[in-house]
Amino acid sequence: MDLWGLTTSVLVGCVLLLIFLSQWIQRLKRGKLPPGPTPLPFLGNILQLDFKNMIASFSQLADKYGPIYTLYFGSKRIVVLYGYKIMKEALIDQGDGFVDRGSVPIFDDVIKRKGIVFSNGESWKQMRRFSLMTLRDFGMGKRSIEERVQEEAQCLVEEFRKTKGQPTDPTFILGCAPCNVICSILFRDRFKYNDEKFLYLMKLLNENFQLLNSRWIQLYNFLPGFRVYLPGKHKIFFKNVKELRHFILERVKEHQTVLDPSNPQDFIDCYLSKMQQEKDNPHSEFDLENLVMTGGNLFAAGTETTSSTLRYGLLLMLKHPEVQGKVQELPCLQTRLTFPALYLAQGLALLS
Repeated sequence: MDLWGLTTSVLVGCVLLLIFLSQWIQRLKRGKLPPGPTPLPFLGNILQLDFKNMIASFSQLADKYGPIYTLYFGSKRIVVLYGYKIMKEALIDQGDGFVDRGSVPIFDDVIKRKGIVFSNGESWKQMRRFSLMTLRDFGMGKRSIEERVQEEAQCLVEEFRKTKGQPTDPTFILGCAPCNVICSILFRDRFKYNDEKFLYLMKLLNENFQLLNSRWIQLYNFLPGFRVYLPGKHKIFFKNVKELRHFILERVKEHQTVLDPSNPQDFIDCYLSKMQQEKDNPHSEFDLENLVMTGGNLFAAGTETTSSTLRYGLLLMLKHPEVQGKVQELPCLQTRLTFPALYLAQGLALLS
């Protein structure tokens, strides 16, 4: 490259950089944002955070800028609420203003604002209202969720008994139990813990939870403008979500062939019946895509949260055996169940 060409390239690069910096500065001045540390172009405030101790970083920033402050993760602007009082004021006292879910690139691309967890507006309201109603009044007189939890708790206790008091890692079976409850709610079937389809479903869920915490997924969310060109593990995440969608869609097709709207047997039946009722409504949010995504949300949200609750419950019981003895003496719905049943019921409550 000759000197003239090199000079031209440098000048063009400088002009583009100045334009970017100008837009960046204008963006920082735009709107009435809470105070916060000055961000760097491209990087934002990530160099000012200790990713090994994020709580300490947020606490230090709150001490300096107050309970409400602004951070930038790359080019993404985030307003942080720090402390119980301000969180209560925002999420409880002014809850209607905070009902929408923020944008997360990995979920925007794979879920496309369908289902319950990452949808907003009217779609979210309809899906949430229907799901809560169906979970609370499930089966229209048939077996309640409470009975399904007790049934699965007994199976979980039997799995523990098979260890015969030997040291064991309970992580897997503590994930199987809540997943089975959700399976029975969605399509009225539970699986044996060694069933191949069930094991594959658990593999997909567990792998995706691990991938969400990986650096590749964080990079994907950090640089959304470049995500089309990024290699990495997000492709595995997409593949697993596709497999989970296929798993649920196959069950939906099976239900469609034998559906009796007057006698729904599970969540999918209730949803398909609702779809028929809404078929002449052009603004209805009840379609197959929302059904599949809502089912996936129930799997993901219910399995991991309940499994974590159970694991922490076990750890607390091991640390405080005197409390464990008291819990084991409690009658649970007229049945003497050990503490996993109590925690399974508590964890499932997180769904609502």
